[in-house]
Amino acid sequence: MNIAEAKQQVKDTIEAYLARDAHGCALLDTARQRPVFLVGAPGIGKTAIMAQIAQELGMGLVSYSMTHHTRQSALGLPFIVHETYDGVEYAASEYTMSEIIASVYDYMKRTGVKQGILFLDEINCVSETLYPSMLQFLQFKTFGRHAVPEGWIIACAGNPPEYNKSVHEFDIVTLDRVKKIAVEPDFGAWKAYALSKGTHPAILTFLEIKKNRFYSVETSLEGKAFVTARGWDDLSDMMAVFEELGKTIDYDLIVQYVQDDTIAREFAAYFDLFNKYKDDYRIDEILDGGDVADVAERARGAQFDERLSLIGLLLDAVVGDMADVVGATDVLVALRDDLRCVKQAVSEGGDALALLEDVERRKTAQLELAAAAGTLSKARRKTAEGELEELAELALAAAGAADSQEAYEIVSQEFSAKAEALQSRAAEVEERLARAFRFVDQAFGDQQELLVFTTELTSRTHSARYIAQYGSESYFAHNEDMILSERQRDLRRRVEDLDL
Repeated sequence: MNIAEAKQQVKDTIEAYLARDAHGCALLDTARQRPVFLVGAPGIGKTAIMAQIAQELGMGLVSYSMTHHTRQSALGLPFIVHETYDGVEYAASEYTMSEIIASVYDYMKRTGVKQGILFLDEINCVSETLYPSMLQFLQFKTFGRHAVPEGWIIACAGNPPEYNKSVHEFDIVTLDRVKKIAVEPDFGAWKAYALSKGTHPAILTFLEIKKNRFYSVETSLEGKAFVTARGWDDLSDMMAVFEELGKTIDYDLIVQYVQDDTIAREFAAYFDLFNKYKDDYRIDEILDGGDVADVAERARGAQFDERLSLIGLLLDAVVGDMADVVGATDVLVALRDDLRCVKQAVSEGGDALALLEDVERRKTAQLELAAAAGTLSKARRKTAEGELEELAELALAAAGAADSQEAYEIVSQEFSAKAEALQSRAAEVEERLARAFRFVDQAFGDQQELLVFTTELTSRTHSARYIAQYGSESYFAHNEDMILSERQRDLRRRVEDLDL
C-alpha cells in the first residue's frame, strides 16, 4: 500500500487499541494489541507519518532509533538484590529501568500527556545480543521487568534487507507478533501531502511532468544513486530558506538532497527554466489585471511542459493568497470563540481587561505545553500564535477605557473591523482568481490546461477550504458539478458567523 493508506491503517489501529467499553476496559485485550511494523524503502515517509498521526490524534510521541542501542541500554543495567526464601537469603539480579521505557515516563512527567506512541525506528537492525529481548518486547510490551505505560501504543519501522546491510530479517516467530504493513513509494500519495505542506511549486511541476523521477534507488560502479520522498521534501524546505535569503539554488545544492546525478542535473535545468517562465509570463501582472495579450499568445504556442509549468506558477500564486486568508480566518474564528466567553463574563460583572489577560495567559500556557509535548502541528501553532497577537492588540486598544463595558465595546468594534478587513481581502483574492481563470481561458480555451487548473484548486487543501468558506463564482462557473461536502459547508457557516 502507499504511505497515505498506511497512515490510515496505523490511525485506525491506534484508535482500536485505545477504545474502551462502558466499564473502561479495553475492547481489545492488551496481549492481543500487536505492535505496528511498517516495512518499506528508505525515505518514503514512515517516520514522518508517525508525527502526523500523533498530532492529529492529540497524542504524545517518543521516537528511538534502535541502531545505537545495546542490550544494557534497552533493558537497563543489572544490580544485585538480596531476597529471603524459606528463611534462606539469596543474591538475585534485577535491572534498572530501560532507557527507552524511562524516556516515556520522562515525557509524561514533562508534558502531562498520558497517551502516546512509542516509535522504534530501524527495529530490524538491532544487535544479535538484543534480538531475544526484542522478541519479548514485541510480545509482552516489556523491556526487562518494566512495561510500556498503559495508553502507549508501540509502533516500529524498518527497511527491507536490500536497502540496509545491517538488517536482520525477522523470523516467523517475530513476524507473528507484529502487525506488518508493507509500504511502497507512490507519487500520488506523496503529492497530496506535498500540496497540503506547501512544497515548492518547481518540485511539484517537475515531478508531475516526470513522475518516474520521484523515487529511485540504483547501484552502479560509482556506488549508490538515489532520490527519495524525504530528499524532495527536505530540498523544498531548503529552497524556501534560500529564496528568502536571496541565495543561489543550483545543481551543487540540489545534488546534496537528490543524490542521483542525472536527476539532480535534470531538476537543476528545469528550475532555471521555471524561474525564466516566472519572469517571462509575468504572473503578478496576470493576477493584477494587466494587459497580458502577448503572454497569452506565447502560452498558446508553448509545449505542454511549459504550459504545465505556467499552470503551476498561477496555482502557486493564487493558492498562496487563499492560504493567507484561510489562516487569518482560523485565527479570527478562535478569537471569536474566546471573546464570546469574555462577553458572557462581562455581562455577569467581570472586568473585560482582566478577562482578556486571563485568556492570553491561558492560551500562552496551552501553546507552550503543546509545543513541549510535540502535539501541535505547524498550522495549529501558527493559529495559536496569531490569536495571541490579536489578543495583545485588543487589550492594548481597550486599555484606556473608562470601565469594563466600554472596554468590551472597544474590543467588539476592533474585532468587527478585523472581520470586515478579512472579508475585503477574500474579495480581492476572488478577483485575482477570476483573472487567472480568464487568462487560462484566453490562452488555452476549454483544453486540458483548464481541467488541470480547476482540478488542482479542488484537491489542494488551502484552496478547497477557501472556496468552501468564501465561495467563488469563477471557480463554480468552471466546475459546476462540484458538490461541497457537509464539512465544507460547516466551515463556510463558521466564517459567515464571524461576529460576537
